[in-house]
Amino acid sequence: MTAPVPAVSFDAFYRAQHNRFYHFFRRKVGRDAATDLVQEIFTRMLRGGAFDRLENPQAYLWRIAHNVLIERARTWHRKGCVLSPLDEARDAAVPPEQEWRIEAIELRRAYRRALLAMPRRTRRIFLMHRLKGLSYREISVELGVGEKGVEYHMMRALARCRRAFARWE
Repeated sequence: MTAPVPAVSFDAFYRAQHNRFYHFFRRKVGRDAATDLVQEIFTRMLRGGAFDRLENPQAYLWRIAHNVLIERARTWHRKGCVLSPLDEARDAAVPPEQEWRIEAIELRRAYRRALLAMPRRTRRIFLMHRLKGLSYREISVELGVGEKGVEYHMMRALARCRRAFARWE
C-alpha cells in the first residue's frame, strides 16, 4: 500500500493557510508575536517531513499551533514573564524624571562653578539680591556701594551665569 499523495504542494498549502493561522495567533498572543508563531508552525511541519504523508495536513497544523501556544505559555510561566501588550492610546509615556534630575544636578554644578569663579564682591551682591531678595538700594546701603555699582556687579554676575549655561548646553 502506498502513502497518500497530498493534493497540493507545500507552497500552495502555506499560501492557503497562512492568513488563517496568522489571525488565530494574533487573537491569542498579539500582532507582534503572531508572525513568528506562524513561521514556527510551518517550519515544524516541514522539518518533520510529515506533510507528504498526511491525509489532513490542516488538522496536523492545528495540533502544532496548539502545542506551540502551550509551550509558549509554559515558557512564560517558567520564566515568570507577564505579557502586557502596549496600548499606545491608553498607556501614556512615562516622563524621563530621572534624566531631568540628573540634568538639574549638572546645571546646579555649572552655576555653582560660575558663582565660585566670580569675584568676591560680585558673588556677594548677586547672592544678596537673588537669595535674600534685597533690592539694589538695600544692597547699596548695606555694602556702602552706589546703586550703579550694584547694577554693574549684577550685570557681570548674570553674564557669567549665561556663559555657564551656554557651555552646559
